[in-house]
Amino acid sequence: MAVTEQAFGQINGHNITRYTLTNDKGFQVSCLDYGCIITEILAPDHAGKLENVVLGFDTLEEYGSNPHYFGAVVGRFAGRIQEGAFTIEGTDYQLAKNSDGQHLHGGPGGFHSAVWKANMIETESESIIEFTHFSPDGEEGFPGNLTMTVCYIVKNDDNQLAISYSAKSDKTTLLNVTNHSYFNLSGDFKRAIVDHQLTIPSSQYAELNEDMLPTGKLVPVEEDPLFDFRDGRTIREGKDSGHPQIKLVGGGYDHPFLLDKEAQPVIKLKDEGSGRSLQIETTEPAVVLYTANHIGGPYAFKGVTAQNQLGLCLETQSLPDSVNHPHFPTSILNAEKEFKSQTVYSFT
Repeated sequence: MAVTEQAFGQINGHNITRYTLTNDKGFQVSCLDYGCIITEILAPDHAGKLENVVLGFDTLEEYGSNPHYFGAVVGRFAGRIQEGAFTIEGTDYQLAKNSDGQHLHGGPGGFHSAVWKANMIETESESIIEFTHFSPDGEEGFPGNLTMTVCYIVKNDDNQLAISYSAKSDKTTLLNVTNHSYFNLSGDFKRAIVDHQLTIPSSQYAELNEDMLPTGKLVPVEEDPLFDFRDGRTIREGKDSGHPQIKLVGGGYDHPFLLDKEAQPVIKLKDEGSGRSLQIETTEPAVVLYTANHIGGPYAFKGVTAQNQLGLCLETQSLPDSVNHPHFPTSILNAEKEFKSQTVYSFT
């Protein structure tokens, strides 16, 4: 097991460091203390060849403002909140409207743009980077002095990345965090992800309106087969369908799926060409599937031109805008109560 560090540039006068966790099999995860961004995951294909399976850049300058949140931890609230407004314990709060009149991913000064404190930990069986961040009362409009910890953990005997989250606030607040990595199992972005096979153990998805917000309706997937991933399907089947919900979000998926927790769900992603598979287990109640419908642009990932559907996100979290839908699982964190969450990514 090994943890290494190297300088990665400066932002707003802060020195940014890249940390790399490596196990004895060569499996490797690299991340930054800026936004807890995962820049690279090297995982083996069917022949044992190690290649990168997440979208990322080689320089800090390329991340820029990171409008697509590549690899970052997002919060305090992952997803959208209608008009950035909510009420907790009789008090009204107003957040930034940073996405077409709605609040998105914690606002412009959210966790993705923070410089986190990092602590490297090595044991015989694990390599760990522990990131901590203090978010003061009122930051981005959220109540409460919040202390947040995110740990990236690589085990020696498994090609596995575990992400654990913990937090505590001195006021009742909202908290809904996730990692926003874009996966592409073809290796070094050889192909788009439209033919990746995806399985999500979910019987219901959240219908969206034209503002990309949940309408409040949880649709049974058996009534809407293109959203039924329980037995696995490719992204292409939905992308090319012309389904109104898929057209609404730009010709792909950007939808929350409520996980069937009683089934001890495992989300599975597979690329037949490389033989790589990813299995995801989480304590979170939902996952947002985003098929990178809007990331095409005049830039490149390590020499590969950015294009829509070059990666996909599997954002384990609570449902977006949950504070305004009482029948959704809650994202309210009570004062002095500890928040804990874990998501484990296993590559085979």
